[in-house]
Amino acid sequence: MFRKSKSGLGSVCLALLLSACQAATDVNMNGTPNADSSTPISPLAATESVKRANAAVLKSLDFSDRRDFERAERGFIATFEDTKIMGDAGNPVYDFGAYEFLKSDAPDTVNPSLWRQSQLASKHGLFKVMDGIYQVRGFDLSNITFIEGDSGWIVVDPLISAKTAERAKQLVDRELGEKPISAVIFTHSHADHFGGVRGLVSQEDVERGVQIIAPDNFVFETVSENVLAGNAMTRRASYMFGGLLPRGPEHQVGVGLGQAISTGSVGLLRPTLSVTETGETHSIDGIEMEFIMALEAEAPSEFMFYMPKFKAFCQAEIINHTFHNMYTPRGAKVRDGRRWSQYIDEAVALYADKTDVSFGSHHWPVWGEDEVTEFWEGQRDLYRYVHDQTVRLANSGYTLHEIPDLLEMPDGISKQFANRDYYGTVSHNSKSQYQFYFGYFDGNPANLNPLPPTSESVKFIEYMGGAEAVLEKAKTDFDKGEFRFVATALNKLVFAEPNNVAAKTLLAETYTQLAYMAESGSWRNFYLTGAQELRNGILDLPRIQTGGPDIVSAIPLNLYFDLLAVRLNGPKAAKKDRDINFVLTDTGESAHLIISNGTLHHRMGTTLDGAPTIKLTRAALDQLNLKTKTFAELAKEGSASIEGNPLAVRAFFGLMDEPPFWFNIVTP
Repeated sequence: MFRKSKSGLGSVCLALLLSACQAATDVNMNGTPNADSSTPISPLAATESVKRANAAVLKSLDFSDRRDFERAERGFIATFEDTKIMGDAGNPVYDFGAYEFLKSDAPDTVNPSLWRQSQLASKHGLFKVMDGIYQVRGFDLSNITFIEGDSGWIVVDPLISAKTAERAKQLVDRELGEKPISAVIFTHSHADHFGGVRGLVSQEDVERGVQIIAPDNFVFETVSENVLAGNAMTRRASYMFGGLLPRGPEHQVGVGLGQAISTGSVGLLRPTLSVTETGETHSIDGIEMEFIMALEAEAPSEFMFYMPKFKAFCQAEIINHTFHNMYTPRGAKVRDGRRWSQYIDEAVALYADKTDVSFGSHHWPVWGEDEVTEFWEGQRDLYRYVHDQTVRLANSGYTLHEIPDLLEMPDGISKQFANRDYYGTVSHNSKSQYQFYFGYFDGNPANLNPLPPTSESVKFIEYMGGAEAVLEKAKTDFDKGEFRFVATALNKLVFAEPNNVAAKTLLAETYTQLAYMAESGSWRNFYLTGAQELRNGILDLPRIQTGGPDIVSAIPLNLYFDLLAVRLNGPKAAKKDRDINFVLTDTGESAHLIISNGTLHHRMGTTLDGAPTIKLTRAALDQLNLKTKTFAELAKEGSASIEGNPLAVRAFFGLMDEPPFWFNIVTP
């Protein structure tokens, strides 16, 4: 199924660099992949156990509290009747009408709390936050905000892709009158908050005076957060955001933070103003803004800001109507809940008593000093509680696999809908805080060096008396609703016997029932995507390339060499020590690359006499990475050349792997 590209200079590409971003790497966000290229999951009814669990949720939370619905609908102006946002090739990049089914009551196949969240997040159109501040919500995973400045619109977080941002601006123009864009603010370094900028302004606009404002170190963090591990993170993101799933009550209903991710082109413009310190104040097109830095929490580079003129606070993605991810299931570095909580408390102390409205990069605003304070303090306490109590229990000897079931969340936190597990969960976030301090190892010697999954699974099935015995016990527990252990046992059986159809079928049914109970949209999508791949296998689909020219050109040369290092096939290179020089002829950058004992090192700013040397322009390097031109084509036009033995250069890049994207997850 997997087709490996031929090795060569042009094949070592920085594809999908935006896997670094919290939400820019889904495979398809508007139905099944490539329209009709997959077989949808066969809908399964919810078991009685699932029905009872979901009924218990209805009793445990106050669903009569309609304040969020009033907030989400407040200030609605208009939307488009045509719900599909189309790309240049005539393909839909987003369809905000795909969630019309959410207008009904929650079915048995969806956790009613998640259903409620998806109903709220699916509301789409132009909304008036207050005089001078407007938002377009529901046109992408994130919000786009328009603030009226002296000469035009100040845009905050221009969505993921150019076409969704452009469509949002068209709605604003239609309803509020056409105005130019005077500035763009990127609140943080995830692509759902900058990727659509090219749909609104160009580099020429920036050169004519349009400001681009971003937090400190924005560009580096944008391109570097997960570049080295981006292939695996992107594959896992196809699970997390439900891009391989149809939309519907038995399928994808949203992801908690928003509904889905657009699939258009992602761009980037470099900031003209970087904010570096809390308390820093700038006048942006006549609007005074006071900034709070929030680095290394939800994103490596992030800020919030307050506008005294409006008594309005932009909470970015630090404060949300969900428990966010302190660890994202697609994979990324763990985030510090203590630090996250401290940023929110700083906002409470500085601005809660002077804020009439708080709006963010996702979800709907909150109005009124008392309700803003309640909202912020609840979020502050949530992150601090999970952090502190995880560490407390760890210090008492409990491990990352025990602590989630021991955490007792206070009603004052857990009963607030804004603190529910729609995106992050208490379970995986508490594990992340354990990992933050202690790593993956729980101290038990049995876990120092266990067998790899397949070998362990074979022994597990042998100890349990064989496949038939496991299946019989699993069916009994499935009927009891003991899905968590059924999933564990059947996963072992599938890894031991990957062709066991009965095991895969029952495991798929188990994942489906777990999905129906999940309050987290991310968990639901993981379960349902796993079930779909167990039933249908992995489809060899085209892989969307979201790492466009803006992103690739922003990659520092040293980071490019780090990516080459993790692509080097160590065993293959172990006895092929060699040296090669890299020189960018237009920027003056150079590097000496060394392969030694299967490792690749780079020394920036120097070259080795006598070593083969690749000379090319930065633009030529970017074209190679984007696969828009071959090295031969670049050499012919004079923007690339090799000094020394070209066979040595070919042999060097022949040691690089280009990893397959559609690797197995739920099967060995």
